[in-house]
Amino acid sequence: GEDKGKEGKVLRVFTKTGRVTVEGINIVKRHRKARSAEEQSAIIEMPAPVHHSNLMLLDPKSGAPTRVRRRIDADGTKERISAKSGDAIPRNR
Repeated sequence: GEDKGKEGKVLRVFTKTGRVTVEGINIVKRHRKARSAEEQSAIIEMPAPVHHSNLMLLDPKSGAPTRVRRRIDADGTKERISAKSGDAIPRNR
């Protein structure tokens, strides 16, 4: 689609539906009605959720989109691994 190749920060994750809201991706226009006499009606642009299968994480080494593998360490902690470089992908929250 028109947002292919764009990068953005994850704003919100909807775990039940498997959708993610990403900053600057899938922008839609919403018509907002005035709630009071002082407030004006407006057309507001906001990001709409996209399915998580349409997103990729960035490789920490090259910055290119990559698939993710999982590795379980000896102590039992799970780690996300970049399929391209083999480096660990840190969790930024």
